[in-house]
Amino acid sequence: MADKPKKKVEDKPPEKVENKAKAPEKEERKGSADPLKIFYHWCKACNICIAFCPQKVFEPDRDGKPIIARPYDCTQCAFCWLHCPDLAIVSNEK
Repeated sequence: MADKPKKKVEDKPPEKVENKAKAPEKEERKGSADPLKIFYHWCKACNICIAFCPQKVFEPDRDGKPIIARPYDCTQCAFCWLHCPDLAIVSNEK
């Protein structure tokens, strides 16, 4: 019985690979680096957003207005823009 020549792995035709999009990781964020936009000319520095943000994303600047100190901690919970009396905060992602 004659030995059949063994096929090399390289001789194998390439298999079809479906292009499945990977789910983004938790740290990966689409869009801009800042998840929120603050309209400072509307803000009266009431600090509701700073006091009640569950992730402590905001810190006050020297005028007492909020700055986004930790943008990647933002979970888009919507508390800040729903409770802002001046409507000065909007989401860049929703």
